[in-house]
Amino acid sequence: MTKVAVVGSINLDVVVRLARRPEPGETVMGQWVGRFPGGKGMNQAVAAHRSGAVTRFCGQVGADPDGTFLRDALVTAGLSDADLLSDPNLPSGTAQIAALPGGENSIVVVPGANLGLSTERAVACLENAAVVLVQMEIDPGVVAAVLAAARDRGIATVLNAAPATEVGDALLSLVDVLIVNETELADLGGLERVLRRGPTHVVVTLGGDGAYCASLDARRKDVSAFVVDVLDTTGAGDAFCGVFAASIAQNLEIDEALKRASAAGAITASAMGAQDPSLSAAAIRELIDGGECA
Repeated sequence: MTKVAVVGSINLDVVVRLARRPEPGETVMGQWVGRFPGGKGMNQAVAAHRSGAVTRFCGQVGADPDGTFLRDALVTAGLSDADLLSDPNLPSGTAQIAALPGGENSIVVVPGANLGLSTERAVACLENAAVVLVQMEIDPGVVAAVLAAARDRGIATVLNAAPATEVGDALLSLVDVLIVNETELADLGGLERVLRRGPTHVVVTLGGDGAYCASLDARRKDVSAFVVDVLDTTGAGDAFCGVFAASIAQNLEIDEALKRASAAGAITASAMGAQDPSLSAAAIRELIDGGECA
């Protein structure tokens, strides 16, 4: 049985390490460049899988060399490519990432084939799932259709409302767990307003300050961030989302889900690229049991 179905984006990440951002009209020298598999959807699916959940990913690439690279990376990570479609008319999605000292980054995403993913194929990926996880890097209409179909089938719904975008009441009413950062929460009108609009739980990530989960009928639950040597924060939030959804699918309590998700984000931030291969259920448990909290 598929525990977690992830429907979302898959991109080629081109990461450039810089000492500082260039000013308008200025050229600066980069220190290093690398190519990595990425995209919020793929990042989250890989994290869910590596944390121990049976995971199915649905996305779309172009029929181009980048698409081949991403398909190979998906299979290498241990996931099936049966639901990874290829569009001959659109390029694979890409993300240009400026990685700065201290782990800070700036990202520009060109979605390409991600926006061509069809509703029919996306909904088909829900078969036998316990939890579905979606983001906002694909067509919002597809996101809404997936959440509606999941709700009709009794599948728990998790929405990572990122990148920050307008999310209407109709969409939020289909969400069991909403995961956002502080900026995204503010864009949606703040915690109280969001909770009144439908989600049962709102999980807010705070970077180095940890995360918390709030609901209308329960005490707020907080988790501290784990102390690690931060190298690249790209994908840390995605690892959090993927492992949180996996933990819910594994019937873990919210407190434990928050701890595992926070540990996954910390592990990912300690390596270059959005999909740290050292992430595993054992690595998560080791950090929870022996790691230092901020």
